Amino acid sequence: MIDPVERFLNYLTVEKGLSVNTLAAYKRDIQKFNTFLLESGVNITGFQKADLLSFIEHLRNSGNQATTLARNIAALRGFCKFLLMEGIITEDPIENISTPKGWKRIPRIIGPEEVLSLLDKPGAGNLSLRDRAILEMIYSSGLRASELIHIKISDINFEAGFITVTGKGSKERVVPVHEAALSTVKKYMDEARPDILKKRTSPFLFLAKGGKPMTRQRLWQLIKKYSKELSINISPHTLRHCFASHLLDGGADLRALQKMLGHTDISTTQIYTKVTPERLRKIHKLHHPRS
Repeated sequence: MIDPVERFLNYLTVEKGLSVNTLAAYKRDIQKFNTFLLESGVNITGFQKADLLSFIEHLRNSGNQATTLARNIAALRGFCKFLLMEGIITEDPIENISTPKGWKRIPRIIGPEEVLSLLDKPGAGNLSLRDRAILEMIYSSGLRASELIHIKISDINFEAGFITVTGKGSKERVVPVHEAALSTVKKYMDEARPDILKKRTSPFLFLAKGGKPMTRQRLWQLIKKYSKELSINISPHTLRHCFASHLLDGGADLRALQKMLGHTDISTTQIYTKVTPERLRKIHKLHHPRS
């Protein structure tokens, strides 16, 4: 019989279409739980609610942050749902176990001026032009790192001003892109990309040296390179946060932002309404009778 954990991961791959990185996270978290159970003499399909609570307490006592606890609980919630669906268990042991209240931390962001300063960092040269196109694209469209590195040239509609993105769960969405970013991308495609390819071919938009597709690790490295002088350490996801927060500060509709970010649940998008005091100040000024 196939191990239930492997069956669950196969289910996530085939039925849910989760990304390689998400699958790896699920596997890591569930294997961690399995190791905890084995040390307690409990089988992976024979655990009870008390075992789950003990595991969560173990994670908490080990110094894990609320975000890590929430991720582990989410993985185990999905695993329990699968075991129920397959008839391996008859009762849901994770039912009524809540996610830590503090797990949705307010994202750290930088202001529009600092973002514009970052976009101007890349200098001359083919790779620098590529880097500027990458920075412009993330900030203009709010893409996840995994989405950006998988953009293909065929995904871009320059005339209509949007790109087609394949996000989590293999779900496609259409995201508008600012004309300034598209202009930089077009310049990169015309002037830099052919030289990076060196007579090779590739369907992917952003390429590393040798014409290979850009990796997540390389993307993190180049953003770290250009963000040294900023007020906070940033990552590709920081620019996604900036995209969302700056749009809301400018009056964007929350539902429209949800679609652009590819969030399944509106509550995930709502966290951006808490990001900046500037948004609260604008609302106060607009609606208070003495403003």
